[in-house]
Amino acid sequence: FATIQLIAIAVFSVFWLFNGYPILDIKHIVLYKTPLFEFFIDFYFDAATAVFAFVGGLILLLVALFSKFYLHRDEGYKRFFCTMLLFYTGYNLVIFSGNFETLFIGWEILGFCSFLLIAFYRDRYLPVKNGLKVLSIYRLGDVCLIIAMWICHHLFHQNITFLQLSDANLLGTTESEHPYLFVLAALMIFLAAAAKSALLPFSSWLSRAMEGPTTSSAVFYGSLSIHLGAFLLIRTYPFWDGILAIKIIIIATGIVTSLIATAIARVQSTVKTQIAYASIAQIGLITIEIAVGFHTLALIHFAGNALLRTYQLLVSPSVLSYKMHDMFFNFVPGSRKTNASSRFRNAIYVLSIKEWNLDFMLFQYLWSPFKWFGRNMSFLVKRASVVAISAVFLAGIFGFIGGDVLPAKFNQPLAILFSVIALLLILTAFAERGDARRAWILVVAGQAFVALSIAFNDNGSMQSLLLFLSGIAVSAIAGFVCLTQIKKFENDISLNLFHGYTRDKPWLSFVFLLACLGLIGFPFTPTFIGIDLLFTHIHSDQPVLIVLTTLSFIFIELSIIRIYARIFLGPNKKMNHPIAYRSS
Repeated sequence: FATIQLIAIAVFSVFWLFNGYPILDIKHIVLYKTPLFEFFIDFYFDAATAVFAFVGGLILLLVALFSKFYLHRDEGYKRFFCTMLLFYTGYNLVIFSGNFETLFIGWEILGFCSFLLIAFYRDRYLPVKNGLKVLSIYRLGDVCLIIAMWICHHLFHQNITFLQLSDANLLGTTESEHPYLFVLAALMIFLAAAAKSALLPFSSWLSRAMEGPTTSSAVFYGSLSIHLGAFLLIRTYPFWDGILAIKIIIIATGIVTSLIATAIARVQSTVKTQIAYASIAQIGLITIEIAVGFHTLALIHFAGNALLRTYQLLVSPSVLSYKMHDMFFNFVPGSRKTNASSRFRNAIYVLSIKEWNLDFMLFQYLWSPFKWFGRNMSFLVKRASVVAISAVFLAGIFGFIGGDVLPAKFNQPLAILFSVIALLLILTAFAERGDARRAWILVVAGQAFVALSIAFNDNGSMQSLLLFLSGIAVSAIAGFVCLTQIKKFENDISLNLFHGYTRDKPWLSFVFLLACLGLIGFPFTPTFIGIDLLFTHIHSDQPVLIVLTTLSFIFIELSIIRIYARIFLGPNKKMNHPIAYRSS
């Protein structure tokens, strides 16, 4: 597959260059259409697409040939190549996308493939744990991109294409009418790119992502996936080019990222971590080049960095073996000096060894407050709370069906109330350490309240809600049945530890994974389109509702994938097979 695409893109690129390298924009399939909204697949081809497609095809071909022998006796050999093909599909959707919706389909596929490849050694503790860490950062970037799409829908009143973003007159008129929304959209695009490309303060996830096979690390975190944040900045450059504050933020972030990542890379004890932070340092420079308008230089820089990091990761086991032997004969310890400059260097050294505490700060100040809040909401699973919440939901359903039962002035306050309840239920599921079925039901109930919130916020949202709920209903039932079956067979589905039931029930694990993907709105379900439609029913003057809904969708995916990881991944409790150490 990679060979065919590499040849095809090479031939097409030569033909395209000889014809004056025009920008190509092709609208293909309209997936959903209403009088106010159109969801369609659009493809776009320019110099950035050509470079990313050629480099991606070349690297994937090399890695596939290398992996054929490198992983030939590993458990999960076929699973690795299936996941790589899914990754390459998502990668192509991103680089050939002509609008945000098409890009987001590939963006979601890439995020999920990242989790699968980091947790490739799924019977070990650390790969699964770090897979969840990386997924949490990716989800943050996903939601930032959703908010940017939501703002663009309100700014341009259409599903705008990247070709239309190059229209200076359209952008100038829109920016003058809605300057604050314009800046917010640009900031959300940058945050999405920063999360995907591991710029500060999100840099710590990249070294954790190296838990997967070396070959997948070469493709994902050394060369292709890690540069897609830079690709997003190139693709949306006309949108934020005229906003000086955003350009300053991007340049400053690139400079600080490069300096700190270089310091960290020079002192790390593992070769893959050194390569990871060296790659981050170069991506920081690439973002600076993009911000100042040197896009050709940025594309050359991307190609060089991607090929170099792929080579370094593929030869790293051999180089490490050579260096270990070389140390026995040629190691010379450094001399100790104590002065003001050495104390400063030592301070930087210690900070860099600890990766500037980036991972700790993200956990402590970003995720821990939500976990603490969710634990304090545990009273919501008590019988009295369940009855009260059910009564509120039924009252909301009757109020919505009744239409004129409530005055229109109560609609928006009720929408916020239902959105608050949804977030509380989802955070409770996120912090749940007991029964997996209880956490599953809490997430499903949270999504039902999200739908009810949108229903009260916009009376014309019924068709969108049905599309959103159609995928959720099937997935919710299928997932609950799978958890019940596991409970029947194993009698333990608590979320206090990893169970690793995928070793004993592989097909049940696969079905439950599909149910999880359906519940979070993966692109193969109607829920994916429904989520995009739901956001169009939130108006631009409703910041509270958009924040509550956004937080709900962040923690829906984290809660659902956490349930899957805790029940089916990690070390199996049974002792009838080899068990890896917790630190391996």
